[in-house]
Amino acid sequence: MTPMIRILTIAATTLTIAAASLTAIAQQAPKPEQLIKWRQSAYQVVAWNTGRIKASLDGSYNKDEVAKAANTIAAIANTGLGALFPAGTEQGKGWHDTAVKPELFQDGKKVGEYAANFSREATELAKVAAVGDPAAVKDQYAKLTRTCKSCHDDFRAKD
Repeated sequence: MTPMIRILTIAATTLTIAAASLTAIAQQAPKPEQLIKWRQSAYQVVAWNTGRIKASLDGSYNKDEVAKAANTIAAIANTGLGALFPAGTEQGKGWHDTAVKPELFQDGKKVGEYAANFSREATELAKVAAVGDPAAVKDQYAKLTRTCKSCHDDFRAKD
């Protein structure tokens, strides 16, 4: 295992454990700034891995690298990311100011639909990536990134 893959694996595992243990952590009432940091970190790992997939699709396709990136995205997508958006975190600073619009905290049904779509498409991308057909990966990657864009369009403040 290369050092970079080891680091990514550790980061993904850490985020998964952090997200999975939010119930216990919630009892300790983490500060809003900590929750914002956690969600910013989770989405940064997703962004980095989607970039890895895009680079492979645009360049020399590497099935193993795409599968690793897709598995990382799916792992994060399926950890219950909604728990990282509790009331009180609509404003504030984690690693940087949050870019979440307050509307996200008012439309739980729509947010739940977006989260379910993201989870479904990420899981499917991991399945498709395991097969290794670049055309199928490209198609599923487009579906995944559309889920990201639709949520950003509705719930992320523009820079």
